[in-house]
Amino acid sequence: MAFAGIDLVEEILELKKQRNAVILAHNYQVKEIQEIADYVGDSLGLSYQAAKTDAEVIAFCGVHFMAETAKIVNPSKRVVLPDLDAGCSLSESCPADKLEAYLKANADKNYHVIAYINCSAGVKALSDVICTSGNAVKIVHAAPKDRNILFVPDQNLGAWVMEQTGRPMELWKGACYVHVEFTRAAIEKIRLEHPGAPVVAHPECTHAVRILADEVCSTEKMITYCRASEAKKFIIVTESGMLHRLRREMPDREFIAGPTDKCACADCRFMKMNTLEKLHAALLNLEPEIVLPEPLRRRAELPIRRMLELSA
Repeated sequence: MAFAGIDLVEEILELKKQRNAVILAHNYQVKEIQEIADYVGDSLGLSYQAAKTDAEVIAFCGVHFMAETAKIVNPSKRVVLPDLDAGCSLSESCPADKLEAYLKANADKNYHVIAYINCSAGVKALSDVICTSGNAVKIVHAAPKDRNILFVPDQNLGAWVMEQTGRPMELWKGACYVHVEFTRAAIEKIRLEHPGAPVVAHPECTHAVRILADEVCSTEKMITYCRASEAKKFIIVTESGMLHRLRREMPDREFIAGPTDKCACADCRFMKMNTLEKLHAALLNLEPEIVLPEPLRRRAELPIRRMLELSA
């Protein structure tokens, strides 16, 4: 039986060795999980990192759609998620059956569907191409000029991409509940408290927050932006887990959590459902396991590969 603390960490590392597993942690995971992970990063980067290893098991510490993505690009590996209920408000805002019905009802619009990677395997399978927050602008620039674009599921990221590209798109009305909690008033207040500190915001934030930012970028680009900057202090407007990675990689800088009107930082309740205890159980029992029907997996893989070709 595992106990909290060093014994539990040691047991997880031993199980990882026994299972020939790799532990992946998203940037928004709790620090205890980030510290024990083999790799920490964004969902797509982690999935491809796993593909480079000879691990037979992927323990994906993130949310459900991320573990699905890992399975899509690693069909021969066993993928386990510490808590199967770790969902995502953004992914859930665009159910595959509703998207399919919408596309059928609007077949005359000949949509080119661009799906943000934060969506289910079913939505990926209905899409023409996937994008990440880091490459969305490039993917939209590459879209066929003779087709209407439907961008799903994040309306805030989609609006930001339209600002960057000038390309009109129809936006699915979905959003990340964490990023919409940041408000103009809260960010203006923290800027006054830390004059001179650049505000770095994720594009899933609302327009009112994005226009206050010195830099709007993906979580991975937050790392490169802060590292290249001469500033010593930054206000980071995204989920709180990102602060741990930034502080670990740049201990000589100060990172301040962007506040909401309700609290000093923004936590995702779904991301925080994963714990060391649940990770231990997942490695021990090799479940909950992510299983996808092969026809769905293959169809969902196509738009991901198309994205990679366009991003090369």
